[in-house]
Amino acid sequence: KIISVFLVILCVLSTTLTAVMQIDDLVEVDYSLSSLPAVFQPFIDLDLKGVVFPAGNSTDCPYVAASFTIPDQSDSMLYLAFSEYFFQTSSFAYYTAGAFNMTIAEETCSYFNINTEIFSSIIPEVAKYSVTPYPVMLKLMSTEIPIISLQQDSFTAEIQGSMEVLAILPDSTTRSLFTLSIAANTSISLNIFDQKLMGSLCLNR
Repeated sequence: KIISVFLVILCVLSTTLTAVMQIDDLVEVDYSLSSLPAVFQPFIDLDLKGVVFPAGNSTDCPYVAASFTIPDQSDSMLYLAFSEYFFQTSSFAYYTAGAFNMTIAEETCSYFNINTEIFSSIIPEVAKYSVTPYPVMLKLMSTEIPIISLQQDSFTAEIQGSMEVLAILPDSTTRSLFTLSIAANTSISLNIFDQKLMGSLCLNR
């Protein structure tokens, strides 16, 4: 009983404090208690905010958190549940921080043998601007916040973006060849294998 009372007092104090931890250079997470803990004889329920936001910029998030419950099980010491809201705010934070914008440089494209000659066979217009095969550089950009939805045994991510293909000329300048709009729907499943959390990615369309 003394331990339970101590935990309650500690948790009540925690609700008045902001607990923020930096995940990486781009985003932080607020894991403050969102409500008073529910203390029962066999277990304690702790409801944490789980709001992810750009580092140093805790702006308002466009999503609303929905309540959920953890299935009543008692064969393990600790249960963790992450809501759809947690993944939505993560997507929003990384999108705001520009994490989904990247450039695939000439070295990487050369490793996979990607050049203007390959694109010329697919898009004849490219051949008019690039008779000689030139190495290319790819610029990927997310144009909308990726939408993440939780499913029964996986979660899906809908991504809207664009890819610009640039030819790298002999004088190290670049020439834009074309830009593609991209819409992708992927499923990600998580499994524990050899005591490690592993993910498998499937492109639905």
